[in-house]
Amino acid sequence: MTWYDVDARITAGAAILLPIGSTEQHGPMGRLGTDTICAEAVALAAAEICDAIVAPPLAYTPAPFNTSFPGTISVSPETFQTLAQEVIAGLLAQGFTGVFAVNGHGANLAPLNQIASTLASPKLQIRSWWDPEPVNTLRNDLYGDWEGMHATPSEIAITQSLLGSLPVNQAAEPPEKLSQDYLRAHSGDRHGPPKEHRAAFPDGRVGSHSALATPQDGAKLLRVAAKAIAQEFSAFEAQSLAEPADCERGE
Repeated sequence: MTWYDVDARITAGAAILLPIGSTEQHGPMGRLGTDTICAEAVALAAAEICDAIVAPPLAYTPAPFNTSFPGTISVSPETFQTLAQEVIAGLLAQGFTGVFAVNGHGANLAPLNQIASTLASPKLQIRSWWDPEPVNTLRNDLYGDWEGMHATPSEIAITQSLLGSLPVNQAAEPPEKLSQDYLRAHSGDRHGPPKEHRAAFPDGRVGSHSALATPQDGAKLLRVAAKAIAQEFSAFEAQSLAEPADCERGE
């Protein structure tokens, strides 16, 4: 889009989708940018459904537990929160009525929720692409407990549908299955120090049987996620348009 295009949409009244991912290892058969690829793909596909605007993704986010794996680039939660807050504030100052963050990485949630707590509703909505009930139902139907926590077959499948499959290599065998207690204790990517994390999960998978992924599954997951996010975005945009503006557009 040119700035003329963006200006016309803002003048007519529009919220915006903001994909947020990470740059970190995703096991033996997952791309380093998997979280960003998935968040952006879902946002773009949702935008096609509901005629929305998608901002460029934020790809450098907190992933300290994975920094013992080459290729992972982590920034501190404070740095990420500052960057994300300035991007979101800038979009709102431009005149967008709200920002809908399409998240692809668990460690982003705490900083994003901190930002949301400083904004009047409904200026920011945070939704991981897997959050909607139809997406979680499909993930469970396809992979059950083998979805795991990291390098999940669902996210690997989406990247396969977009970019093709990488060799399975050592991911052919299932990893150690995680207990429900472990899943609860480590939700939101609350993992240990980098060396300990790599020692516990030497190939990078955290209870996720990545080799179950297929491009066909990925295409189905992407369709279901895009439809659900498009519906939620449309409701969010309608609510944000109904609220009185609380700031002047910058000149």
